[in-house]
Amino acid sequence: MSNPLLNTDGLPAFDQIRPEHVEPAVELLLKQADEALERAVGADTPADYDALSAVLDVPGERLKTAWGAVGHLNAVADTPELRAAYTAALPKVTETMSRHAADERLYAKYKAVHNAPSAAQLSAPRKKALSNAMRDFVLAGAELQGEAKQRFQQLQELQADLSQKFSEHVLDATDSYTCDATEAEMAGVPDDVKQAARAAAQAAGKDGYRITLHFPSYFPVLQYGDNRALRETLYRANVTRASEFGKPELDNSSVMRELLKLRQEEARLLGYANFAEVSLVPKMADTPRQVLDFLRDLARRARPFAERDLKELRDFARDELNLPDLQAWDMAYAGEKLKEARYAFSDQEVKQYFTEPKVLDGLFRIIETLFEVAIRPDTAPVWNPNVRFFRIERAGELVGQFYLDPYARTGKRPGAWMDDVKGRWARPEGQLQTPVAHLVCNFTPPLEGKPALLTHDEVTTLFHEFGHGLHHMLTQVSDVGVAGISGVEWDAVELPSQFMENFCWEWDVVKRLTAHVDTGQPLPRELFDRMLAAKNFQSGLQTLRQVEFALFDMRLHSEPGSEDRIQQVLDEVRAEVSVFPPPAFNRFQNTFSHIFGGGYAAGYYSYKWAEVLSADAWGAFEESAEKGGTVLDVATGRRYRQAVLEAGGSRTAMESFKAFRGREPTIDALLRHQGMA
Repeated sequence: MSNPLLNTDGLPAFDQIRPEHVEPAVELLLKQADEALERAVGADTPADYDALSAVLDVPGERLKTAWGAVGHLNAVADTPELRAAYTAALPKVTETMSRHAADERLYAKYKAVHNAPSAAQLSAPRKKALSNAMRDFVLAGAELQGEAKQRFQQLQELQADLSQKFSEHVLDATDSYTCDATEAEMAGVPDDVKQAARAAAQAAGKDGYRITLHFPSYFPVLQYGDNRALRETLYRANVTRASEFGKPELDNSSVMRELLKLRQEEARLLGYANFAEVSLVPKMADTPRQVLDFLRDLARRARPFAERDLKELRDFARDELNLPDLQAWDMAYAGEKLKEARYAFSDQEVKQYFTEPKVLDGLFRIIETLFEVAIRPDTAPVWNPNVRFFRIERAGELVGQFYLDPYARTGKRPGAWMDDVKGRWARPEGQLQTPVAHLVCNFTPPLEGKPALLTHDEVTTLFHEFGHGLHHMLTQVSDVGVAGISGVEWDAVELPSQFMENFCWEWDVVKRLTAHVDTGQPLPRELFDRMLAAKNFQSGLQTLRQVEFALFDMRLHSEPGSEDRIQQVLDEVRAEVSVFPPPAFNRFQNTFSHIFGGGYAAGYYSYKWAEVLSADAWGAFEESAEKGGTVLDVATGRRYRQAVLEAGGSRTAMESFKAFRGREPTIDALLRHQGMA
């Protein structure tokens, strides 16, 4: 038991896991999983739900926990040694998982369980888990025979390898770029951003300021920097990452081509016309056409607002900023200046009030009030000194636990995400396993003894990821396949995350999240009112941008041969929906990790789809506030918790939504929230 990856009973020993532990642990866990499969399909294991779970799920969970820990470290603490160990083990893990998922003997056993008269007696969550399992066997190729089946397994391994390569290229291209700037070039850039850039330059033995392509470093320069040439340099560097304009070995062009080709081949083997159809089988949306129509309808509604947004921005840039030819690298700058002129505040001014300790404390109080839980500091081994660990309790009982990894650093993937460590599960051995989550962000770390400061956007991001975390941790379903976020349709999985963002626009809430970094004073009400007035600033442009990404994704995965015309498809989508197409050198697709390195292939539309659900769900809290004066209404929070969060994937998302709202969702709330009603 000296290998920390083999001790999967408690929390992962993140402080002890080393690259050399990966191979021996994975080999043993894969062997145990194979042995369990043979026992499960053998004559001694009856075709019974509990019997199969007892044999299969325990070694399956051990493998998932250990491999999850390795994958997590690979995302947040990347080193050449760990990457090599992860990459060497990835094909073996993928091969075993995809082989098990398609084992026809196991499929036959589950069919027998599914068709037995006793299946009618199963609890609702178990029925859902069983029905999901039957569907997933088919999608994993269990009904394929001979060469087709072998090729399908091969496709899974090739795709896993390519997705990993895509992510590595994005991380390496991000980490390897630096730009050194002078004092004069940094004119207009906020002091705290300059401080961080100065510290980065000094650490590298350089004078001046060093900017990287980590979001907290480069984006404020695009947003506030007066030097147009520097803005252009950084914009170009950011949008050409991992493309033919950089190091050839980090170019994702061929990775995308190959991935799309393999996905289409997988779809054909399963009897579908394209990969989008496969992707939609376990989702709420029925067909690619339905998704395309939904996105185009949204684009049509948003377009007049986007055109107005752009005209205002162009006029302002020309008349006030001496920028008659607005370019892509001017957008954030001109937008910030227009917002300051119109609403008399800047993101930088607001940021001084959102200190990380105050925001976290306020967020925890909201969760405690609304969902009737308590959040307490807890202890666990961590991978970085800045990582914290907490527990959630209700009436003194442990409900769940989470790690919080807030700051950007080298070797950590960009972006923000929630991932599960363990799911809630009534284990066959008799004890209840409580859920554990990772919550990961990329904020600017604290500087010179002061707390970290968050922009309002970053506060919203934190709330968003916590929404995912609550969905995972507050579940009361104890069947591991449908507990928390497991088994939830992918296009509904953003409902709880986007729902939480709404709190960031409520005065009752925001005043509890703020204390000025120097004076400790809360955010002034009149400043909040100006923020609120600016809430839907450029919402037309932002909506079209999201529609552009989602349409591009859906078209790529629903049009045969798209792998040979990736740029062309993107250009066509931009011609159709964008009012301000980016420059020809923009290679956004080369870092579109959601669809090439994450789980959103033919699913990026989920953000907008789920926003319809989340805006409508939030409407219930607005209605409570009209009656009782606050959105922090405990009775409504309890109904939402029980209908949506606690139910997890144990029923369809539509059933959970209707249990909460008493009806199906409508798009009206979304349009109203975004000022486009």
